[in-house]
Amino acid sequence: MRNIWTHKILIYFIGLVWLVNGLLCKVLNLVPRHEQIVARILGGRYSRSLTLAIGVSEIGMAVWTISKIKSRYNAMLQMAIVAAMNLLEFFLVPDLLLWGRVNAVFAFFFILLIYFTEFKVNPSQT
Repeated sequence: MRNIWTHKILIYFIGLVWLVNGLLCKVLNLVPRHEQIVARILGGRYSRSLTLAIGVSEIGMAVWTISKIKSRYNAMLQMAIVAAMNLLEFFLVPDLLLWGRVNAVFAFFFILLIYFTEFKVNPSQT
């Protein structure tokens, strides 16, 4: 019973991280730094459109995470996306990151949280 509640709380927390980053930071552009990162990596011409598309994708990831549909695929995709995104930012735009290259540490712990939630706590996988 304890694993069920722990899993549920962690799933909602991970979903909330994706929702906040997608909706507030990118779609509503409350954190313009995100669009600057996209502009620096992919070019400025379509940076707003690309940032919006990334934000909508992150909102979709939040919904998919909370739905628990194909949760193992979801977790693996989340870990790959977070790792790839943070590697790109680490090498290409560390000056635009909130904590500079230390952001990679937070990304690593988020990846561990996703792994732990899906592969260690998920009651449907045990």
